[in-house]
Amino acid sequence: MWWRSASFILDKQQNDAVPKLRNPPDTLTPPSPPPLSMPDTLQNPNPQNNISAYYQTRAAHHAVVTSDWLAQAQAAVGSDLDGAPETGVPTVAGKPFSVIDEFNSWRKQPDLAEAVAAIRALAAVIRNCQATTMMELEIELKKASDSLKLWDTTSISLTAGCDLFMRYVTRTSALEYEDFNSAKSRLIERAEKFGEISCKARRIIAMLSQDFIFDGCTILVHGFSRVVLEVLKTAAQSKKLFRVFCTEGRPDRTGLRLSNELAKLDVPVKLLIDSAVAYTMDEVDMVLVGADGVVESGGIINMMGTYQIALVAHSMNKPVYVAAESYKFARLYPLDQKDMGPALRPIDFGVPIPSKVEVETSAWDYTPPQYLTLLFTDLGVLTPSVVSDELIQLYL
Repeated sequence: MWWRSASFILDKQQNDAVPKLRNPPDTLTPPSPPPLSMPDTLQNPNPQNNISAYYQTRAAHHAVVTSDWLAQAQAAVGSDLDGAPETGVPTVAGKPFSVIDEFNSWRKQPDLAEAVAAIRALAAVIRNCQATTMMELEIELKKASDSLKLWDTTSISLTAGCDLFMRYVTRTSALEYEDFNSAKSRLIERAEKFGEISCKARRIIAMLSQDFIFDGCTILVHGFSRVVLEVLKTAAQSKKLFRVFCTEGRPDRTGLRLSNELAKLDVPVKLLIDSAVAYTMDEVDMVLVGADGVVESGGIINMMGTYQIALVAHSMNKPVYVAAESYKFARLYPLDQKDMGPALRPIDFGVPIPSKVEVETSAWDYTPPQYLTLLFTDLGVLTPSVVSDELIQLYL
């Protein structure tokens, strides 16, 4: 049996027993969201449209699958996380609810991914909504989702997380109650469930990936990824003996941050300049990277430099593993490096750059699926070719 923790098959038996509600006609589609108000604009640290808000705020926020693997991983994390208290920020009495304010409140938690913060904020929208009909509630939720996606139009995980939340929460099973309050309660229940699933994803991935990390291995990582750190932290806590090569991750030097975190765990770490990847690849047993987004082809969009690392690893027959949560699965199909929306970041070379010199400021690149070996996800350990099937299931 497949366990799809972030898919929309969780309540299949209950849903099959209830007749489907016919979708509303296309003419009743919700109106487009209004422009952000001045307070919302002030909350958005993205005054320049050509610079990703993700990179502007980074400094402030320091198929091969078996049911046995998934069952063990789910059981291992269930006892630790099921009883965890809710740490949401209550709405201030007398102050109008703002989804951007709620989103920013959740983002203050250093270990919470941006997409999960958006999911939690959308759940709060349902709880605080004053709508009296399901149509009004859906329209309100759609406006909130669009506002979050506009907060940073270059963030793939943010957009994918909002889309998956909308698809999961507004499934027909939540809209088949004659009483509005019962339907709203069902929506809130599904919203909270999706938030819990998303929070557990990182831990599940860490458990599933342990069979691929063996004693004496050398792992090359690129940049800083919370899920990659969780995988390596779990391996270190399991008393596995391994060492890690961290690329510097210019220009924001996120690899330096990851190396500091690993050093605290007493994991042997070597810091490399980005251009030393090919030089050290013969010492590497595997490459482990995170992802900003997993696309329909099975490829990934990640921090600039991931593609060239995968190319070098592929040429030297080194496996490339990707650790990514299912809420980063995006309905995108890039054909080349330029077939993506621009995500730019400021770059400081430390010396003045003449005005006539053009500087490449792209934040990420696209790694095609043929250069990836496996993807560690909370849906299971997948081959790149299976990703499209999983996306179909997620968005059904």
